Amino acid sequence: MIQRKSSLFLLLLWAFTLTLGAQHRTTVTLSDGWKFKKGETKDAHTVGIKDDGWQTVSVPHDWAISGPFILDGNGSTGKLPWQDQAWYRRELAIPATAVGQRMYLVFDGVMAFPKVYVNGKLAGEWDYGYNSFSVDITDFVTPGGKNVLAVHADTRNFDSRWYPGAGIYRKVELLTVAPVHVDIWGTYVTTPIVKPHYVDVRVSTKVNNFAAERANVTVMHEILSDGGQVVAKGSFGKWINAGQQSTLESTLTVTDPVRWDVDHPYLYRLVTRVQQDGEIVDEYITNFGVRTIRFDPDHGFYLNDRRVQLRGVNLHHDHGPLGAAFYPRAMERQLEIMKSMGVNAIRNSHNTAAPELLEMCDRMGLLFFNEAFDKYDAKAAILEDTDFETFAQRNVHNFVVRDRNHPSVFLWSVGNEIPDVQNNDNNGFQRLHTMVNYVRKYDPTRPVTLANDQLGNAARRHFDYYDVHSWNYGRRYRLARQMEPNKSVIISESASTLSTRGFYEFPLPEDKTAFTKSLQVSSYDLNAPWWAEIADDDFMWQQEEPYIAGEFVWTGFDYLGEPTPYDNTTVKEMGFTDEAAARSSYFGIVDLVGIPKDRYYLYKSYWLPEENMIHILPHWNWPERVGENVPVFVYTNGDEAELFLNGKSQGRRSKQPKSENSVDRFRLMWNDVVYDSGELKVVAYKAGRKIGEQTLKTAGKATKLRLTPDRTRIHANGQDLSYVLIEALDAEGNLAPLAMDEINLSLMGTGSIAGVGNGNPQSFAPFQSHEVELFYGKAMIILKSGQEPGKMTLKASADKLEAATAVIGTE
Repeated sequence: MIQRKSSLFLLLLWAFTLTLGAQHRTTVTLSDGWKFKKGETKDAHTVGIKDDGWQTVSVPHDWAISGPFILDGNGSTGKLPWQDQAWYRRELAIPATAVGQRMYLVFDGVMAFPKVYVNGKLAGEWDYGYNSFSVDITDFVTPGGKNVLAVHADTRNFDSRWYPGAGIYRKVELLTVAPVHVDIWGTYVTTPIVKPHYVDVRVSTKVNNFAAERANVTVMHEILSDGGQVVAKGSFGKWINAGQQSTLESTLTVTDPVRWDVDHPYLYRLVTRVQQDGEIVDEYITNFGVRTIRFDPDHGFYLNDRRVQLRGVNLHHDHGPLGAAFYPRAMERQLEIMKSMGVNAIRNSHNTAAPELLEMCDRMGLLFFNEAFDKYDAKAAILEDTDFETFAQRNVHNFVVRDRNHPSVFLWSVGNEIPDVQNNDNNGFQRLHTMVNYVRKYDPTRPVTLANDQLGNAARRHFDYYDVHSWNYGRRYRLARQMEPNKSVIISESASTLSTRGFYEFPLPEDKTAFTKSLQVSSYDLNAPWWAEIADDDFMWQQEEPYIAGEFVWTGFDYLGEPTPYDNTTVKEMGFTDEAAARSSYFGIVDLVGIPKDRYYLYKSYWLPEENMIHILPHWNWPERVGENVPVFVYTNGDEAELFLNGKSQGRRSKQPKSENSVDRFRLMWNDVVYDSGELKVVAYKAGRKIGEQTLKTAGKATKLRLTPDRTRIHANGQDLSYVLIEALDAEGNLAPLAMDEINLSLMGTGSIAGVGNGNPQSFAPFQSHEVELFYGKAMIILKSGQEPGKMTLKASADKLEAATAVIGTE
């Protein structure tokens, strides 16, 4: 039924468009009506094979996230069954009136090595699973007849250091255009001259002529303000021979331009119309912003001639319980949480991102550090028989040309922590030069970098090939900075502090690498791997070295895979089996399902000093420690505070801005509080003035549940999400921080449960379930809308706890 509805919609949309004349492009997202089968399937690409018994799925789809977990599997890639092959099939409803049109499929990402078949014939293929690509299917379809699309994905030869996902995990679009049309990602907008009272907007438009004859083509441009008013327009004409492509350039001037900025992300819209022999045959929309960027080697990064300290985070591409499947709302929510902490910049780590992420950064005022690759090996789909030159050309082309109009993009990165490139092994510098040159070919307006981690290899001067020093951890930039002080420095990965939300251990670690056999990491935020540092160290280094443009914390969110310090190797050294290795990271400032850890408040206290805030840790339920020491930390934008336990002062503490011990600069700590149940209260001050107070009470036994949706109304488009937080409370409404109850879920209405989770890196419960365990009092349910308006009613219940209900409207 879903497939017929999708096909009917496509036919109606096409019919409506063609009644206006074949003058405008149509784009249809192919989300429903897919059939899926994992494993080798003979003749799966053919038209006649019966797929009635295949699983019906919607795209985006990650075949591995539903598990089951491989308990003794590789924790570094999430212990999920992502290495396999699979087929996707669906019909394409193409009306007879589409004869003469050009048709393309645009894939935002298929993991991995996709082959695209149309009506049984190979129409196109790609290699790099993170990158967008297109396939011209015009010569393979039969307008008015039956058309079958089949896609093969194969991850068996792919390699990864984290969970990569599997299958068609980003959207697929069917694009239909006239024979003369703007190429895919065919406009390039730059602003070479930006003055206070005007800006010259240079527009380069690539036009294809697939008509049978030479065409007289005119490209007309209008620039619209965010309110829709025309602020500039112009046109340019040219003859284009049949079967050829030509680039048409023009310059438009906008007076009194409004600049795009992190505090005011103003976007213009360029409308490009293609006219052939006096008739409009195509229309293409490009959003862009007017801004200037530059790096100063001694003063960091400048946006619109104002120094902006980069307060960034790294984000992996998975979305926890949703896996690699890209839902725009999941990404938008991540960015909202990061912005609320003070983030103004994002680094995609370490592979080409979904295009919607950059659109959101444009709209939300987030600078974007745009990275294409991790390593130059099978982790980038570069195999032994891969021709590096052609791989680099086509992948860098798609990466840069797709993203170069986004004002949020301020820096390109051609790779991360590539040992042989940094050491110039295996023609490392030659390959680096190749990648950088292709980036500059397609966008000479932004600087290019390489993210590095091997301090000593800076002596080989790989930085001569790119524009900005980017270094990960431990002040490893210092040699490169010494050797080449005329380039700016970015800490492309900082901190890597480790913690588990809600978990605390005693005594406090005397060494950052003092990990225990608990298989969790204390949320006192004092642990990091040997190769990294705690958050406070990076704060201090940036204060002491003002030439540093800023940092990108590893990481904003926990992610699937890379479970340092409890990976397979380490747990074996501790005497455990592989089953003890975790399946997700401990690095996140926020846990896997989006619940902030204590560290969130440490960053917020430093990055948003103007916003009064107070956060106390740990929780105050320690019945086994009555009379024993329980350290209390306070994260606040204040500079001093007084702590009270049951009304008795525990002393006043002040931050020490000149201390050589970084934690004394940014935290308030009472390390000698003798535990007694009751109430903790902290009163915070800034410059001698009280800015607020906060209390934390010992909770009683959990008696009830509470459901809190992040949104109570969502779109009925089959893609929108509502994240519902579950909490266990005592009779007085206090969070019960030790509750680990199993919660039963029921859902009625126009939607489904897309995923569940609780932020526990050691949990191997399925992400797709109607049950979830609380983890230190909390868990998360992700609800997905259906195609029909209405409502969803979610009920959460557990033994001996009062149930809770939440209602989500869909419209």
